[in-house]
Amino acid sequence: MKKKNDRSPRPRQRLLKIYRRLEKAYGPQGWWPAKGDFEMIVGAILTQNTSWANVTRALDNLQRAGLLTPKKMAGLAAVELGGHIRPAGYFRQKSRTLKEFLRFLREGYRGNLEDMLASGQEKLRAGLLGVRGIGPETADSIVLYAGHYPVFVVDAYTGRIFRCQGLIAEGAKYAEIQGMVMAGLEPDERLFNEFHALLVHLGKTHCRKNPRCEGCPLIRDRVSSIS
Repeated sequence: MKKKNDRSPRPRQRLLKIYRRLEKAYGPQGWWPAKGDFEMIVGAILTQNTSWANVTRALDNLQRAGLLTPKKMAGLAAVELGGHIRPAGYFRQKSRTLKEFLRFLREGYRGNLEDMLASGQEKLRAGLLGVRGIGPETADSIVLYAGHYPVFVVDAYTGRIFRCQGLIAEGAKYAEIQGMVMAGLEPDERLFNEFHALLVHLGKTHCRKNPRCEGCPLIRDRVSSIS
């Protein structure tokens, strides 16, 4: 009988092979691209259903208006906040989510972001998932990139790439994909950080809805895993 902390060698080997191939192809990613924890959190909320270029425009608006602090943003009405973040799309919904997050921060941690991030991985994740508008991907992004806890973030690119690589079945859910990775690899914040960022880079470059397979650094992995 395997011990609970045993990790299946085949998924581990396949995952590490993918990681090393991407690391060699693309180099360090330096994620998350933000100047501080609060900007990172705001960006994670704004990036839902839009491109990072649009998020950058919205963050620039907030920065120019001097609003990228919890206190300043909390003082805005949702409709006014929505005007600043309009470039990110779904601005009414996202402004409500930001306001809900700020309420969570105020009521749970007296507005102290450092206290929130230091509350522990499980408590932080559970609290974020309780905020209306924040789902697993956004919560885990905050836990990993702002909290620096070892949790693997799953996005649409990740699912698409891992299906192509034969690591997951069609229709696999978020928790199943995340569980496969975290069961196969040691809990390592830096590894999960870089791995997610590298998968996003690959996804944007090659693994789109209409794939561009030519030049993909994982093509040989896929072929060798099938043969």
